[in-house]
Amino acid sequence: MDEGVLESAMDPFGFSLTGFLVAWAISAVIVWVASKLLWAHGGILTAVLAALVGAVIYAVTGMFLAGLIGSLLALLGWLLALKYLYHIGWLRAGLLALVIWIFAVIVSFFLPTLPGPF
Repeated sequence: MDEGVLESAMDPFGFSLTGFLVAWAISAVIVWVASKLLWAHGGILTAVLAALVGAVIYAVTGMFLAGLIGSLLALLGWLLALKYLYHIGWLRAGLLALVIWIFAVIVSFFLPTLPGPF
C-alpha cells in the first residue's frame, strides 16, 4: 500500500497529532519566555494552558468568522485569556501578546513550517 494513502487514512481530518503537539510545545515555551520577561506570574503549566487556549480560541473563531472581524475577536478572546491566566491588566496582556507574537515570528525563521490553520 502506498505510504501517502496510509497516512491520509490514519489522518482523516488533515492534521498531524505529532505536528500539533510539537507546535503546542514550541508555543508554550515562547509564551513562558515572554511571560518571564514581563514579570507575569505563572509557570510553565500556565504557559502550556495559555498556548492551548490561544490555539483553541483562534481555531474556533476562524471556523465561524473570517477576515478582520474574526481576527480581532480572536485577539480579544486571547487577551482576555492571558489577562485571566496571568492575573494581569489589559495593557500588560496586550504587551505580553505583542512580545509573544514577536518571538513567534523570530522562531518561525529558524524552525521548519508545520502545516496548520495559518
